[in-house]
Amino acid sequence: MNRFALALSGAIARVTETAHGPYQTAVVRIGFAATWLLFLLREFPHRAELYGPDGPWSWRLADELIAQNGAFTVLMWSGGRVWFEIVYGFAVLAALLLLVGWRTRTSAVLFMVGVLSLQNRSVFMGDGGDNVVHLMCVYLVFTRCGRVWSLDARRVRRVREAHARGERFPDRTGPALWAVLGLALAAATAAGRLDGDPMVPALLWGCLLAQALWWLVGRYARTAQPRILLDVIANILHNGALLVIMAEACLIYATAGWYKIQGSRWQDGTAVYYPLHLDYFSPWPALADALAASGTMVMLVTYGTVLVQVAFPFTLLHRRVKNVLLAAMITEHLVIAVVLGLPFFSLAMIAADAVFLPTAFLRRLGGWAARARGRLLPRAGRGGPVPGPPAPERAAPSHAGSPAA
Repeated sequence: MNRFALALSGAIARVTETAHGPYQTAVVRIGFAATWLLFLLREFPHRAELYGPDGPWSWRLADELIAQNGAFTVLMWSGGRVWFEIVYGFAVLAALLLLVGWRTRTSAVLFMVGVLSLQNRSVFMGDGGDNVVHLMCVYLVFTRCGRVWSLDARRVRRVREAHARGERFPDRTGPALWAVLGLALAAATAAGRLDGDPMVPALLWGCLLAQALWWLVGRYARTAQPRILLDVIANILHNGALLVIMAEACLIYATAGWYKIQGSRWQDGTAVYYPLHLDYFSPWPALADALAASGTMVMLVTYGTVLVQVAFPFTLLHRRVKNVLLAAMITEHLVIAVVLGLPFFSLAMIAADAVFLPTAFLRRLGGWAARARGRLLPRAGRGGPVPGPPAPERAAPSHAGSPAA
């Protein structure tokens, strides 16, 4: 009984005391923000046909569909071109802010609003990568994804250095930002713009109230206990969301692999041959023809794809085998991006795969990036080694504000 109690208390401590995977969640944040940002910039000349008033899926058709399924999108608040341009620019800005890690608690929520608004406006645009971005933008809201490799991490480090010198460092930007967003959310709610599916409005209000509570505790609490409680809740949500992201990635590969097994073309080893001869998936016809010319290569790629996708979820308990299959899957997506012309699908899947990357490799990768930045920008490279995630705080200075990470 004592062993069970010790094991249980240790498991509870692991879940509540630490936000696990800071480097992995940072890579997931950067990967999905970059994927969505690059997609929006790439399709900027065609934005009106994809999501705007010039698209085949008209505003009236979208309004009828959303009236049935209750999907969240601010694009349906108005059918005008000006409002569409504002929302599209807002989505680009939110993706950029999340990419650099500026006020990640805020930018993650804004990123989710931008993704859902555009994708729910035109549900027939996109591919499997869009579906992955659609899911992950919701999960990222619950993570503390700005603890490393972000402007938030740099700001928290500067605040701590200032407090160590006895200086006050009040945070005015955060409260002002959330106050503006709170007024906008209240106005939208009062106007009946959020009367569809209650999930997203409830999430928005929950984030707003949680941030207000965090700021009040950080400013007025006389003891450390309220802040400790909030840290525990934030860690639980983060670790739970991280587990969901990992499970989602495993589910994607497992279902894809098992469905492939049932297909006759995958069983006889010829499935890869056919997309290589479709004009839509052949940006480099000569390269596709060269790959398809070898029957042995087609068979190996076909069977290898099924094997890797089916086996990956079962290899998570063996680190070395998992890393080998992870490298194989990332390589496969890079090949898909080049040969089949699906770069954004591949980027989205690689960003999802990044949650399984080893911490040592990510820290080494961060060190390489820091040294490269130091060579390109000598002044920026004088800050020393790349810092790790901040240690869990047990007391917050009264004027520190709420950390956005």
